[in-house]
Amino acid sequence: MRYGGASGTLAVSGLTMRVDKGEFAAVVGPSGCGKSTLMKLVTGLHIPQTGVVIVGGQQVTKPVSIVGMAFQNPTMLPWRTTLENILLPLEIVERHRHRLRAHKREYVEKAEQLLEIVGLRGFGSKFPWQLSGGMQQRANLCRALIHEPELLMLDEPFGALDAFTREELWCVIRDLHAAQGVTIILVTHDLREAVFLADTIFVMSARPGRILKEHRVPFERPRDLDVMYQSAFNDMVHALHGEIAKARVVA
Repeated sequence: MRYGGASGTLAVSGLTMRVDKGEFAAVVGPSGCGKSTLMKLVTGLHIPQTGVVIVGGQQVTKPVSIVGMAFQNPTMLPWRTTLENILLPLEIVERHRHRLRAHKREYVEKAEQLLEIVGLRGFGSKFPWQLSGGMQQRANLCRALIHEPELLMLDEPFGALDAFTREELWCVIRDLHAAQGVTIILVTHDLREAVFLADTIFVMSARPGRILKEHRVPFERPRDLDVMYQSAFNDMVHALHGEIAKARVVA
């Protein structure tokens, strides 16, 4: 994928990876290596000049409707309540849009169930400015899941939060993955986050980005935060740090 025409910036090249259905994958690498480009390619927001992207058995040639996305900034609409923000994708995704008006109560109940799962029961009537940053990010996860995506893309969703809130939300997304079986791809700079959450970790090279290494995370599920105190956990984090330091000079 190159930006800016034939003489522009080559963001990723020779990038090959596979994520199985129901898997939780994390993508790590140095800044500017093409992680966000990878997200856009998988979701169909960009189409590569060469090569193919296949999601759910179909080649990606346009934005993919079976994907939900959550970013570092929740970007909730301030004039809509939390519940109304969560329901917003249903007004956009075609297969739900036609049913929303006739079956709104059903979708509202689903949104309220998601709010309960993430610890926000009773907050659906609140506006975004009445929620903390961590609460907004919980609602953001609900919005990404409301249209029942088969693939959930997470782009640094916890990066702007304090350490305590971040770890709380790790457990929330861990439980959502276990309960719903959705496939998840997480882009993160936090290697502890990657090791705690993922089944597989992909390490990218410096730009133009490609996959240098693929690691299976050896810790059994479900994982509690206590796993981070195990020497094997910290050894894996340190090894990833070393690989990323080397990746900064690999192209």
